[in-house]
Amino acid sequence: MQKEISGIIIECVKGNIVDQPDMTAIVNAANAQLRPGGGVAGAIHRAAGPGLEEECRPLAPIEPGQAVITGGHNLPNKYVIHCLGPVYGVDKPEAELLASCYRQALMLAEKHGIDSIAFPSISTGFFRYPVQEAAEIAIKTVLSVIPELKQVKKIRFVLFSDSDLMIYETALSHLAGSAGPG
Repeated sequence: MQKEISGIIIECVKGNIVDQPDMTAIVNAANAQLRPGGGVAGAIHRAAGPGLEEECRPLAPIEPGQAVITGGHNLPNKYVIHCLGPVYGVDKPEAELLASCYRQALMLAEKHGIDSIAFPSISTGFFRYPVQEAAEIAIKTVLSVIPELKQVKKIRFVLFSDSDLMIYETALSHLAGSAGPG
């Protein structure tokens, strides 16, 4: 599913974040130390190779809601933007921290001239953020940042399961309303 809003395409797809060769940047749902781990961070670090961890080392630690940018190394993407999402029920205020991840990632993309960016569902895995709430925060935040974007032309949400994809598609359809063809 995709919507076009103010000339920017927002889409939801089922897939793997490390298999987005047409995107200039992918977003890593990182840990504070920016190290390989499980889930999205582990998959990205495995695909990017050891150079990514080496480049990340001096940038760590990061705080919940913060984002930093590195090269893509062995990935087909030029950049990786690393965001530390909040742990649900622990990091407060979690909704603001989660929104900050998306906002900061998009601002970094804008600053670096990135035209396309792919996000996973930040904080919904090991950090236990409810997918429905996380999807609404992600979509609302992206929609609120669109007026500030000049470089970014495509924003993709890459969801791992059919159920997550349906939740994000529903949130996009509901929140974007009749903003464009979907």
